[in-house]
Amino acid sequence: METAAVRRPSTRTRLLARLRDLDVDTVARLAFGALCLLFVVGFLAYPTYPNYDSYYSLLWGREVLDGRAPVFEGFRVPTEHPLAIVAGALLSLLGDVGDRVWIAMIFAAFLWLVWGIYSLGRDSFTPVIGALAAVLLVTRFDFGFLAARGYIDIPYMAMIMWAAVLEGRRPHRGTSVFLLLAAAGMLRPEGWLLAGLYFLWMAYGATWRQRAKYAALTAIGPLTWAAVDFAVTGDPLFSLHYTSSSAEDLGRQRTLSELPSALPYFFANIIKLPVLLAAAAGLVIALVITPRRMIMPLALFVTGLITFIAIGVAGLSVIERYLTVAALALLIFAAVAIGGWTMLAPSRIRTAWMSGAVLLVLGGVIFTATRVNLGRFESELEFRGAAHDDLEQVLRDPEVAAGLRCGPLTLPNHKLVPDARWILDLPYEKVRARAEEGVDAERGVSVYATSRTALFRHAFSNPEDAPSLQVPPPGARRVATSGHYAAYVAC
Repeated sequence: METAAVRRPSTRTRLLARLRDLDVDTVARLAFGALCLLFVVGFLAYPTYPNYDSYYSLLWGREVLDGRAPVFEGFRVPTEHPLAIVAGALLSLLGDVGDRVWIAMIFAAFLWLVWGIYSLGRDSFTPVIGALAAVLLVTRFDFGFLAARGYIDIPYMAMIMWAAVLEGRRPHRGTSVFLLLAAAGMLRPEGWLLAGLYFLWMAYGATWRQRAKYAALTAIGPLTWAAVDFAVTGDPLFSLHYTSSSAEDLGRQRTLSELPSALPYFFANIIKLPVLLAAAAGLVIALVITPRRMIMPLALFVTGLITFIAIGVAGLSVIERYLTVAALALLIFAAVAIGGWTMLAPSRIRTAWMSGAVLLVLGGVIFTATRVNLGRFESELEFRGAAHDDLEQVLRDPEVAAGLRCGPLTLPNHKLVPDARWILDLPYEKVRARAEEGVDAERGVSVYATSRTALFRHAFSNPEDAPSLQVPPPGARRVATSGHYAAYVAC
């Protein structure tokens, strides 16, 4: 007669059996939970703050709450984004911690984007391909770094990705997709074009009543943007005119003939060359093996390219992060090149492909390990937190507060202006950049970068920034110092 010990499986056996029973989707959910926890730890361990443009959204939101008209035009003031201003207004209610909550909000949007790319890859192909696409996204550190700096590009990408997911799950879904595209269109104008393309897709075969509804939903983004511009500046096309002129000043415009040669370079910068080559292979593989299942990722890629080209044709800034939507689609096709064997029945081809994929992944790990300097990312994150804290330490000094009665607060160039305005809750005219023509820094408070890193980031970040921006006015006395900055007062 067998004993109970023999009849009962061991703990190790039961654990292995449970692990074998787990499907890819369950493993993905567990991994996603671990990623969320990791982001919470990173948020607390490396406190970062919004980038230049996002701080302005917070400032504009606070001005609206204070009953003041936002200042949209000025020395290197960025273009406004209506939905970001709404978010800025809500977060301004939280006081000084609003800027840190902004970063938390962008982190949450990044995690939503990660789950979105997994969902699109899973729905279009297989769970393994979705998981690989999510891994590729997380390991493209440029995307995570955008999140750590609070760029609105992250929620924009998440909204576009989930619009694709919802449409893929139920074609001609309609309202929910239109609303996501409308929200995206209040963060970036490319969303207007995507909404317009979706309108054409939905309008075919629809009744005139349905078309009127779809047209109204399509118009939410551009009409809201024009209404905000008109209410503040009197020009409903202010953002378009202002952005075109800024792009020309900053040298970010490209002619139509220059765009084709810029595309491979930009893509290689965003997702890195080996992944770009894998994406090209994966696109061909998907086209041959399962052309119908590639429709949504391909639509995401094509529309991302169309909006990027439209930006160039309109004379707006042409920079690589405006290709991120198309780049996300390429990550899915790269995942197809690696995990496409999961779409095949057991065979020698499947086994050979799986073996090659393992070698490809190992090669990618080695390539990344030998070229990515994680210490640089860590030092970059540490600097952003320390620099903000040092600036706040200097600006909170009582003698600085007293010196502001003698004149405005001036900084070397435009980089620190929104940070300083947020910390001290000062209007535009009270905080100026010495690089701006006609700004008088002879009276008031002048802040100067003192560390090597701060000098290159916040004093001489533009070719036209003159050394004189770092020279205190005659008679000024130093009243406060920190690791990266010093403040002088002249009355």
